[in-house]
Amino acid sequence: MAARVTRSQRLVLALVCAVAVSTIYAIQPVLAAAGTGLGLARESLGVLVAAGQIGYFAGLVLLVPLGDVLNRRRLITVHLVLTAAGAAVAAAAPDGAVAVTGLAIAGLFAVVVQVIVAYTAAVSAPGERGRNIGAVTSGVVIGILGVRVLAGVLGDTVGWRAVYALLAVLCIALALIVRAMLTPDRRTPGARYAQVLASMGRLARTDRLFLSRGLIAFFLFAAFGTLWSGLALPLGTEPWNLGTTQIGLFGLAGMAGALGAARAGRWADSGLAQAITGSSLALLTGSWLLIARTEATLWLLIIGIVLLDFAVQAVHVSSQHLLTAAHPHRASSVIGAYMAFYSLGSALGAITTTWAYSIFGWSGSCWVGAAYSLSALVLWTIAQVAGSTRQSGASSPRPRPKCRDTAPVRC
Repeated sequence: MAARVTRSQRLVLALVCAVAVSTIYAIQPVLAAAGTGLGLARESLGVLVAAGQIGYFAGLVLLVPLGDVLNRRRLITVHLVLTAAGAAVAAAAPDGAVAVTGLAIAGLFAVVVQVIVAYTAAVSAPGERGRNIGAVTSGVVIGILGVRVLAGVLGDTVGWRAVYALLAVLCIALALIVRAMLTPDRRTPGARYAQVLASMGRLARTDRLFLSRGLIAFFLFAAFGTLWSGLALPLGTEPWNLGTTQIGLFGLAGMAGALGAARAGRWADSGLAQAITGSSLALLTGSWLLIARTEATLWLLIIGIVLLDFAVQAVHVSSQHLLTAAHPHRASSVIGAYMAFYSLGSALGAITTTWAYSIFGWSGSCWVGAAYSLSALVLWTIAQVAGSTRQSGASSPRPRPKCRDTAPVRC
């Protein structure tokens, strides 16, 4: 069902992505305040962060494949309403157990982001698919980073609960707008939910492109998580001693980088997805040289953040363009399975950055992030070499049979 996606529709879809993913990450800048308000001990605060991530992972496996079976416009609307319900529960939670439940529900249905990517790929003309995916997914990074600024300001002025109350209202408003503005995306009869789930498992075993891009995403977002889950640690201590609002403002640098990579979709449409991936992964690896320098000035850190987020978004858009182009009829399940790598990588980065910082300081965290980035670059290089080898083997001419008097071959 190829059609032209209008600018206003791209804007709405990007906003949905930004708001939905914000429900997972909004707790991070206000974690201490939320723990105090909910009566949680400091060593138990991690459950508030983990709740949304666990819900999100479950949604990737169980809910995103529904996009290959049901009308995606209706699915987006319902998921937004349920995300709003989870955010509202978190905002009104009287204790930690209820807050964890609300955050898990919000994370579970925040996978509406992946349904939107599949919807965008399905309704886009082939020559505009990468451009539209790039514009829509820019909302994801804007949400992840922008909510740090918003939550930091609201947390210091109104209180942490106001963050989730606002997100709940925005989800309901966007559900109404989606219902009014988007074209229905009805599925072709025949696809069954169980079959779609089973196909996700077969992807990793049989599809080289999917496995390659999934593993690259795993290390890509492990590097991303290493930066953003650990950045508050050096900035909150000597010599900077920055507060929550000030640390949140560093998200603006990340947003600038992510927006700068919005053209990656256009480049992918021009057949440059692989080249963009390789150059961006090299840039990602090199950005850690600047991110590690936080002693005398923060300007090098800011430049490094811009470069890192540009690289992450460029690779992410290129990967989704390649996967949706290769699997146009099951884009939801493919993107859901691909994003499972993203979720696991983000969790790995969050865990290892705090471990490395506790032992080696910020330089240790940066070495870990650089190792993840380099691993992704090595994987891409191996995939390129393997692909070139297969192509050369397939294109090599078959040897002509030797001429014999009895052979039915004209020499």
